Amino acid sequence: MGNRTDREAKHWLATFGSSLPPRIRVLYITNRQRTGGWLAEAFAHDSATEVQLEEAVGSAAGLARLREEAFDAVLVSHEPGELDALELIEGYRAGGADEPIIVLGHQSEQELAALCFEVGADAYVCANTTTTRTLIWIVARAIYRCQLERENRRLAQAEQQRLQREHDEAERLLVQQRALIQDLLGLRRGADPPAGAAKTLPAAPSHNDRHFPPPQAHLGLPSELVQHYRDLLRTYLIMGFGNLGADLARLADLLASAGVSARQAMSLHLQVLEELIHGLGTRSTRHVMTRADLLVLEIMIHLADGYRRRYQDCLRPPVQRLLPGLDGAARKAA
Repeated sequence: MGNRTDREAKHWLATFGSSLPPRIRVLYITNRQRTGGWLAEAFAHDSATEVQLEEAVGSAAGLARLREEAFDAVLVSHEPGELDALELIEGYRAGGADEPIIVLGHQSEQELAALCFEVGADAYVCANTTTTRTLIWIVARAIYRCQLERENRRLAQAEQQRLQREHDEAERLLVQQRALIQDLLGLRRGADPPAGAAKTLPAAPSHNDRHFPPPQAHLGLPSELVQHYRDLLRTYLIMGFGNLGADLARLADLLASAGVSARQAMSLHLQVLEELIHGLGTRSTRHVMTRADLLVLEIMIHLADGYRRRYQDCLRPPVQRLLPGLDGAARKAA
């Protein structure tokens, strides 16, 4: 509002149902034949709230005042043939203005209320039948609606920016995890960069240029396994940690039996996760990334434990024990 601080406005929005705003700054647009003295006097005699009424004669002067100053609300006198409030409001709204506007006229509300709403006015008040207190409340409710719309737009923009930041952060994390896999691959091939050399992370591809090849094409994994992991990831996002331990252990054992390395398992995870992230659209990615990290961590723990058991079996292979009483006979035969 024009003369109210943000803190006062928010406090009034929270308590609007039981009170009027302490001050209202109103611009009254009228013509030369009907000035606003009567309206200022009516507001002065009502002590419900302090109304600061300023007057502009003619539509051009009114629009100029609105461009230069801020008002809580606008009252427009509708005088057919002299000042067309409907035409003025329609042009004002077309310019993107959102201040609350109330039309004052002498015709009945049944005649003009709908027409005023159609051009963007907040209300129509018949000056012959209304009271000062009623007009004040109509103005206050129009201000309240305007403030709610502005607050909703601000919150919607803030939410959109938050979601965009989450998507950007998810992109950065995926790029960093991809770079980690490439570093591991370079170490295996003996292509590790010299110590102290700066590492440059690859830029995240744009949404328009992003193309996902089939994971089995470059990971050497069967499509059934990829689809199983995709279903497992979606289920994990819903059920969370601790509910799929047995399924993850079986999957890790299957990967270990097939000789799938940790790098291949991580590549599979990233490929499926990227497909899921970019299928979310404008929805939040924070929950998905958090639970996906837990899933791959749990998979890696099970996979490492599976390889550890197999390594121990290789070091200490199982020995066939003889039945009791046969060990002595075996020694005598030897």
